[in-house]
Amino acid sequence: MSYLFTSESVSEGHPDKVADQISDTILDEFLARDPKSHVAVESLCTTGQVVVAGEVSSNAYVDLHNSVRELIKEIGYDRGAYRFDGDSLGILNAIHEQSGDINRGVSKDDPLRQGAGDQGMMFGYAVNETDNYIPLTLDLSHLILRELAAIRREGKEMAYYRKGKLKTYLRPDAKSQVTVEYDDNNNPVRIDTIVVSTQHDEFIPPLDDTEQAQVRADQEMLAKIRKDVEEVLLPRVKAKLPENLRHLFDGKIKLHVNPTGKFVLGGPHADTGLTGRKIIVDTYGGRGAHGGGAFSGKDPSKVDRSAAYACRHIAKNMVAAGVAREMLVQVSYAIGVADPVNIFVNTYGTARPGITDGEIAEKISKLFDLRPGAIEKSLKLRNPIYRETASYGHMGRQPETVVKRFRSRYDEKPIDREVELFTWEKLDRVEDIKKEFGIA
Repeated sequence: MSYLFTSESVSEGHPDKVADQISDTILDEFLARDPKSHVAVESLCTTGQVVVAGEVSSNAYVDLHNSVRELIKEIGYDRGAYRFDGDSLGILNAIHEQSGDINRGVSKDDPLRQGAGDQGMMFGYAVNETDNYIPLTLDLSHLILRELAAIRREGKEMAYYRKGKLKTYLRPDAKSQVTVEYDDNNNPVRIDTIVVSTQHDEFIPPLDDTEQAQVRADQEMLAKIRKDVEEVLLPRVKAKLPENLRHLFDGKIKLHVNPTGKFVLGGPHADTGLTGRKIIVDTYGGRGAHGGGAFSGKDPSKVDRSAAYACRHIAKNMVAAGVAREMLVQVSYAIGVADPVNIFVNTYGTARPGITDGEIAEKISKLFDLRPGAIEKSLKLRNPIYRETASYGHMGRQPETVVKRFRSRYDEKPIDREVELFTWEKLDRVEDIKKEFGIA
C-alpha cells in the first residue's frame, strides 16, 4: 500500500536560519585569519537585537559587529519596516575563551592524534531517489525556497507597482513543506501536497479604516500570492528538476499558500531565532536519523559537525557505488579520544545480495579514517567554508571551488581565500569502494 512522507525547509530569512548564518559567518571570519581557531558560537536574534555568545580560542581578531550587520543586510533585512535592520540593530557580544579542560583533550602536537571535541553520535544518510542522493521531499522543499529567494532578489516577478515602479512584495522569511506519495517499493509516485508560506509586503491597502475593508484587502493579497505561486514559482521549480521527476507534478497537487491568510510580520521581529533549531532541515528532512547535535557556529574539531559530514560522504559514495540503494551510517565518539567508539550501518534491506550491514561497517573502517584530525584533513574543513552551509541544507549541495574575500578595518588589506565548498558531497571514493566490494 502506498504511503505519504513529508519534509520541510525554511528560507535564509527565517529567524533560526538568520541565527545559524550569524554563527557560521563568525566562524568563517576566524578561520580565514587563523585556521587553527577553535570556535563554538551560538546566536540569538529578536526585535532589533542580536546576541552572540560562546567560546573561542584563536590568534585572530574579528570585527564581529560589522560582519553581523553586513550579513543581515545581504539576507534582506535592510529596512526599518522589518523591525530587524542590519544598520540599526543592537549587537551584544558575549564570547569568551574556550575551556582549558576541553582544549587539553582536543589540541595535540600531532593533528591526527587530536581527540574528539565532544562525545556523541553522528549520522550520515543517502538514498538514490534523487541525483544528489537526498530524499526527494527535502530536495523539493529546498528548491522551492531557493527559487523564491531568487525571485525576491530579481524583483521582477511576484511583484506589484508602487509609485510607477515594479517592486517585489516578497520579504525574506519563508517556509515550505512537500509531501510525496511513495509506492510499496519506496519509489516516489507523485507530489501529494505543497505548503508555501512567504512573508510579504502589505501591498494592497484597505479602502478605508473598517475591519471589512482590511479583510477584503487581505483576501486580495492572498489571492495574488497564491496565483503567483501557481503560475510563477512552481513552474520555475519544475523546470529545475531532471526530466525523470517532472511527472510528479501531476496537476492534482493539494496546494496551501500562506494558510493563516496573511504573513506581513515575520523574521526575528515576529519569532526569536536561535542557532541550531533547524537540524532536520539542515540534514535529511526526517529520513534516516540525527544524533541531535547542531552544526552551525562549530569548528571542525567538534565532531557534531565534522563526523556528520564524514558519515554523509561515506553514505553517498557507498550508494553511488551500488553497495545499497539506501544507507544510514552512524559513528560515535568519546571526548578527547581520537578513534570512534563504533561504526554502524543500516541499509534498510537494500544492500547488494550477499553483503550484510555488519560487513559494510567493517569495510568502512578500512576505507575511511574517521579520527577527527583525519576527517578535517581529507574534507579540508579547516577553511572558511561554513556560511554557505547555513541555509538550504548542509547535504545534497554542489561541490565547488570559490574565492572568498574577507574585509575588516583591523586588517591591513582584504584577505582572499580559495576554498572548496561542500567537499563531503564529492563522489571521489566510488572506485575505491567498488574495488573493495568487487563491484564491476
